[in-house]
Amino acid sequence: MTEKSLFLRNIWYYAFPSHQLNQGRSVVKTLLTEEILFERTEAGKVTASQHQKHTAARSYPTCEVQGNIWIYIADEGKSYAIEAVPEVPYFGNQTHQLSCTMRFPSSIDHAVVGLVDPAHVAFVHQAWWWRSPVQLNEVVKTFDPSPYGFTMRRHPLEQQTFLYRLLGRNPEVEISFQLPGIRIESISTNQHQACNLTTATPISETETEVTNLLYTTLPWVPLLKPLLSSFMHSFLAQDREVLSKQQIGLQYDPSMTLVGDADAQARWYYRLKREFAAAAEAGRPFVNPIQPQTLSWRS
Repeated sequence: MTEKSLFLRNIWYYAFPSHQLNQGRSVVKTLLTEEILFERTEAGKVTASQHQKHTAARSYPTCEVQGNIWIYIADEGKSYAIEAVPEVPYFGNQTHQLSCTMRFPSSIDHAVVGLVDPAHVAFVHQAWWWRSPVQLNEVVKTFDPSPYGFTMRRHPLEQQTFLYRLLGRNPEVEISFQLPGIRIESISTNQHQACNLTTATPISETETEVTNLLYTTLPWVPLLKPLLSSFMHSFLAQDREVLSKQQIGLQYDPSMTLVGDADAQARWYYRLKREFAAAAEAGRPFVNPIQPQTLSWRS
């Protein structure tokens, strides 16, 4: 299956963590090949506009929530309705305790396919603090449609890594994905809550910025921030290394074959993109093409 990479518009994209834009300062960042100037006024408000000189600059809606700055990139000259910004559950307007951002040498499509691939964890993320090589097990999970994406139903966490065990007893997890490239993993135990927000934002056709953010009620996380930040960086670096190796073969533009339940979420991503683009082109509401379904794979 081949898909032409395209940037969705009329949707929120993750820009960067709030702490990267101080009061009275500005940051220039390229998103979707557009050079954008972000500014924070002395009053604390964040604005974004096209970074250009001597001509009127296009402005972009922005929103700051839960320690993050989001930007709404729309089709220029068209009317649009702005949906709510994605938020992690349980944490209100609290900020994240940890964040890590990394550039991936790939299109957003390939970055997201890696993000939603449920079978890659056992092969890519192997470390004493996460997961060591073990025999693969059969995994069965049920998914439901959710706003601009799909959600794996909340279920008991069978395979508990070292970091998950620190959260407490009887962990349950729910994982959601939504366009353009947003994954939220929500974990609850008898004692604590934790949410992991991962976003993929296209810089260009061949480069994507992936950001990972951790929200948790664990009181000792600030004390171990340097160590945990190193773990988070290593985790993303493992994904980036795999994508870097894939680029050698992808330069020949091979057909992408997505088969079986393990690849179902990747197929859903492309279906969601096509429907979103078609709805925007026709000026009609988005209709989620995903239906409730139970999938099984080995991981």
